[in-house]
Amino acid sequence: MSDLEALVKTILEQIAAAGDEAALEAVRVAALGKKGSISALLATLGKMSPDERKTQGAAINLAKDKVTEALTAKRDVLKSAALDARLASETIDVTLPLRDAPAETGRIHPLSQVWDELTTIFADMGFSVAEGPDIETDDYNFTKLNFPEGHPAREMHDTFFFNPKSDGSRMLLRTHTSPVQVRTMLSQKPPIRVICPGRTYRIDSDATHTPQFHQVEGLVIDKSSHLGHLKWILHEFCKAFFEVDHINMRFRPSFFPFTEPSLEVDIQCRRDKGEIRFGEGEDWLEILGCGMVHPNVLRACGIDPDVYQGFAWGMGIDRIAMLKYGMSDLRQLFDSDVRWLSHYGFKPLETPTLAGGLST
Repeated sequence: MSDLEALVKTILEQIAAAGDEAALEAVRVAALGKKGSISALLATLGKMSPDERKTQGAAINLAKDKVTEALTAKRDVLKSAALDARLASETIDVTLPLRDAPAETGRIHPLSQVWDELTTIFADMGFSVAEGPDIETDDYNFTKLNFPEGHPAREMHDTFFFNPKSDGSRMLLRTHTSPVQVRTMLSQKPPIRVICPGRTYRIDSDATHTPQFHQVEGLVIDKSSHLGHLKWILHEFCKAFFEVDHINMRFRPSFFPFTEPSLEVDIQCRRDKGEIRFGEGEDWLEILGCGMVHPNVLRACGIDPDVYQGFAWGMGIDRIAMLKYGMSDLRQLFDSDVRWLSHYGFKPLETPTLAGGLST
C-alpha cells in the first residue's frame, strides 16, 4: 500500500471515529486545512515534472475528494443525531394535566361576587343602582340625615375628617352610603327606588371591624309605601341571597337618626359545628337595620313628607359575604392572599343570575 493510500485510510478512520461535530472539524483541519496533510501534498505538485504532476495530481485530488465526501456524510449523520437528542430532551409529557387557561386561573373576589349577586336580586325587583363620591360634605353625611349637633358620629374619634377649609367647613370620608340617598332625593322626583352599594370608612379596627368596609343601602320613596312593602322586599332578598326556599325574620324596635320608626332585623338560623345555616333552626342572627324615612330627612331633601313617605335599609356587604360563604375572619377579605382567593374566589365567566344560580 502506498503512503497516500495509507494516509487516506487513516483519515477515513478518524472521520468514522469522530463523536461530535467538534471532533469532526478537528479531523478536517488536520487533513484539508492550510497546514493539513493532504493540503501539503497538493502544495508539492508545483515542484513536479509535467508527467509526475499528471499522475500524482490525479491521485492526490482523488484522495481529497474521498476525504471531503466522507466528511460531508459524517457531518450529516452527526447533525441528525444531535437533532434527535434535542427532540428527545424537549419532548412534552402528554400524561401531564392540561394547564388552565388564564380565564380559568383568575378569580373574582368574594366581595365583588356578592356585590353582583345583590345587584342582580334587587334589579329583578325593579331597583336601579345609585352611586356617589367617597369624599363627602358634613351636610350630606350628617345634617340632611337628621344627625344632631354633638352626635358621636360627628367626632374625630369616629370619622375620618380632612383639614378644615378657609371657611371652617371640613370634608370627610363617608361613614355610610346614606349620602347617596340624599343626592338621589335631591336630583330625582319621586317615585324613587334605588340601592346604593359602595365603600364606607370609620375609625374602627379590630377582629370584627376594619377602617374601610362595604355597605349597601336601599331607598323607596312613594305616596303609598309602607312597612309591609319593606318587610316583603327584605324577606325576598334574604331568600334569594341565601338561596333557601323559606326564611323566618324578626323585626325589633331600634333607633336611627334618619328613620322613624327604626327596626333591627334578625333572620332564622341554626348554628352547628361552626357553621351557620339559614332557613332552619331556632336561633336568630341580626343582619341589618331599616325603617321608615324620617320626615326631617324628606324635608331636608326637598320632598313634602305630607305627600310622600318612604323606607330605607342598610347592611354590610362584607358581613353577608362572610355569612354566606363561611369566612371566619373579616381581615382576610383585605389581605390580598392569593391562596385565600383561589379557595374563596369565583371563576370570572360564571356570572350570577337568578335563573342559573347566584353562587354556582
